[in-house]
Amino acid sequence: MKMTTEEAFVKTLQMHGIDTAFGIIGSAMMPISDLFPAAGITFYDGAHECNSGMMADGFTRASGRMSMMVAQNGPGITNFVTPVKTAYWNHTPLLLVTPQAANKTIGQGGFQEVEQMALFRDMVAYQEEVRDPTRIAETLNRVILQAKRHSAPAQINIPRDFWTQVIDIDLPAIVEFERPSGGETAIAEAAELLSNAKFPVILNGAGVVIGGAIDDSRKLAERLDAPVCCGYQHNDAFPGSHPLSVGPLGYNGSKAAMELIAKADVVLALGTRLNPFSTLPGYGIDYWPKDAKIIQVDINPDRIGLTKKVSVGIVGDAGKVARTILDGLSDSAGREERRNLIAQTKSAWAQELTSMDHEDDDPGTTWNERARDREPEKMSPRMAWRAIQKTLPKEAIISSDIGNNCAIGNAYPTFEAGRKYLAPGLFGPCGYGFPAICGAKIACPDVPVVGFAGDGAFGISMNEMVSVSRDDWPAVTMVIFRNYQWGAEKRNTTLWFDDNFVGTELAQDVSYAAVAKACGVEGVQVSSMDELTDALDRAVKAQMDEGKTTFIEVLLNQELGEPFRRDAMKKPVSVAGISRDDMRPQQV
Repeated sequence: MKMTTEEAFVKTLQMHGIDTAFGIIGSAMMPISDLFPAAGITFYDGAHECNSGMMADGFTRASGRMSMMVAQNGPGITNFVTPVKTAYWNHTPLLLVTPQAANKTIGQGGFQEVEQMALFRDMVAYQEEVRDPTRIAETLNRVILQAKRHSAPAQINIPRDFWTQVIDIDLPAIVEFERPSGGETAIAEAAELLSNAKFPVILNGAGVVIGGAIDDSRKLAERLDAPVCCGYQHNDAFPGSHPLSVGPLGYNGSKAAMELIAKADVVLALGTRLNPFSTLPGYGIDYWPKDAKIIQVDINPDRIGLTKKVSVGIVGDAGKVARTILDGLSDSAGREERRNLIAQTKSAWAQELTSMDHEDDDPGTTWNERARDREPEKMSPRMAWRAIQKTLPKEAIISSDIGNNCAIGNAYPTFEAGRKYLAPGLFGPCGYGFPAICGAKIACPDVPVVGFAGDGAFGISMNEMVSVSRDDWPAVTMVIFRNYQWGAEKRNTTLWFDDNFVGTELAQDVSYAAVAKACGVEGVQVSSMDELTDALDRAVKAQMDEGKTTFIEVLLNQELGEPFRRDAMKKPVSVAGISRDDMRPQQV
């Protein structure tokens, strides 16, 4: 069948139902973008490719539908590095399309040339370059399938002089694989361990959300009367209202989850790679049960046993494995005692969390005390999160950025369904919250969405304020925590560098609410809990009923929560000493 290379490319996208693309327009991609409207593909051109990539991640995580990232070769493509690596550790299946400098001139140091395959080698689960124009559809089909199979980004690299060529090809077949369900012996061993456990605990990770296995894990938990923890930044991996739900582990997570998993003699780690950062001590509790038997279920065998000693490893889909284990369970002892302990522990933590208004200072430091005394009229971050929880719709999708104020909120949001909580993940990029929630709203236009970011992280992606005001972009609600500092790094400075603040301070004369109004959308500034609750309620209603975007600038005091990396920091000592008198002028 004769067609052009760009027609073959777009027809392959249509075969897979990929109807949404993110990026910035460029001449190297115009042969395909020219066909997008006729093909039913919508292209969302952001203000920066990095943000566009975060939008693609938010779109796919919120909906489960694959989207595409595409931009101009060279600098347009290099701007995708951060979002692609973010999507990799978020297990997000994305199609990364990288038009390459022309074969005719590549290697001559020409315009917008860079080694794009080498650039993404550590960022994607699979990559392939088109070797001949006649293979364009075959290669694209394979890359898309690999992204689905690995649940991660995959890259197709295309020399730009391969476009606008007439070729004679047949479109390839789509061959889907059934997900593995685990080995019989391993499943039997897991069922026996859980049946005989005195205190089994289930830890749900991203695989439970991605695999649609939340209900399967619920049935398993109810059969065992086992508490269910969620992995760090995966608060939506189990229904928050369920009596067996105990909340997230990790940084600023649920103390109830930490105290209960510390008692475990058997842990079923379901759909999680057990990232080491996700199980760091919290609230002074080194909670990981070092003597417990660990059953780790992951679809990627390379991740099993990588970070924790595992008694049983199961390669398989979280839902299939959970259902098969459930079939093999026998009666578990001590169920009533576990139920009572879970309820008591959750109740105690809920009361403690409700009463937590302020952040503690480490011995020998006084920053948080000074911050409260300096601005007694302002809210603390925890007060803001309590005000948010009062009015945040239960069905909402939310995104959260990296940063101190967002991290303080880790223990607060709960969800009744998966694909509701979009956090940056373990690559930890600042600037994720705003573009991710834009992508989520594009994917789920009938669902309320709310993004959260500190003022430092928001400053990285704020250029998309000029994008969301367009008529063809759906409305969002964005909350910006305003304390005029890079909080996470400032807390590190108070603890280990004697308040020697270098690069931590932000301009106080900037108003994000005013910038929003200048961009043609609504901007409002609030300074009390009641104002925040009312503003968020109005903003979500305006989003859903009137299609209006609102940016809420929340004025906070400068209290700082727990540092991210107590495990990686230590106080430096002076040995040789440093003096500005040793600075020499440069010879020019």
